[in-house]
Amino acid sequence: MMVPVALLLLGALTAAVAPRLLARSCWPDREPVVALWAWQCVVAGVLLCCALSMTLSAAAAWQAVRGQVFASAPRAVVDAYALGTAGPWAAPTAVLLACGGLWSLAMLVREVVRARARRRGRRADLLVRAPLLPGEKPASGRLVVLEGERPDAWWLSGAAPRLVITTAALRRLKGRRLDALLAHEQGHAQARHDWLLNCSAALAVGFPQVPVFAAFRDEMHRLVELAADDTASRRFGRLTTALALVDLNEERGVFGPTPAPLAHVPQRVRRLLAAPDRLPALRRLGLTATAALVPAVPVLVALVPGLRALG
Repeated sequence: MMVPVALLLLGALTAAVAPRLLARSCWPDREPVVALWAWQCVVAGVLLCCALSMTLSAAAAWQAVRGQVFASAPRAVVDAYALGTAGPWAAPTAVLLACGGLWSLAMLVREVVRARARRRGRRADLLVRAPLLPGEKPASGRLVVLEGERPDAWWLSGAAPRLVITTAALRRLKGRRLDALLAHEQGHAQARHDWLLNCSAALAVGFPQVPVFAAFRDEMHRLVELAADDTASRRFGRLTTALALVDLNEERGVFGPTPAPLAHVPQRVRRLLAAPDRLPALRRLGLTATAALVPAVPVLVALVPGLRALG
């Protein structure tokens, strides 16, 4: 009964090696959308290894679970997994992994609840800063303009999404630069980047000692911005998008010697101005397919004994 152990080792190997390979590669900054997919596949592969190991360990420890998992399997397949030879570690391993899965789900629910609370707070703030006049009905449009001395813009997701922009941003950004800023925020909304951020935050908060989850969260925050920059630059040009970023953040001191909170902004501007070429279509397809193999490998490992038994 070595399959659960092999799956755990595979998950640990994936968690240790894959982030390093992605960090050493130069293509993620050129293709942030493909990199987002690759990171999701890596994390899915790690979680899948744990889930399959838990299932097989539980099947080895308890006859009731075994009957459910292998209900329609031929006798030869059940014998191939040697479930009856499992040691005393099977039950504790299954319970530990199940607790980890429940904890992950709890962290995800908590992050979603917190995100909704933040969204409700920001919507309440919008009503305070842009109240409806007596007799005025809520506008059906998605654009909300706020009085503000600080240039800013953000997308407020939800059942009735809103694109919020301050009057200072409207004064500083004109023409195509303003269009590029709006396209950047719309890129976040269309790709549902908020869900990626919630899931990565849930794993990083729930398992702070697991480096792959912390790296997943950090890379999601970085790559979603690069992907949204590319969405804007394809429509309005890299130079226009870079100038819009400069205009929006110039007064925040991010281009000075100590730009701590928004240190990624100068990097994004340099990336847009450097204009790196996109990878060829075949290379992008190959990277996408390779990343998809990461969560497929645990499934193949789990099925190997059964496939061998079937000849």
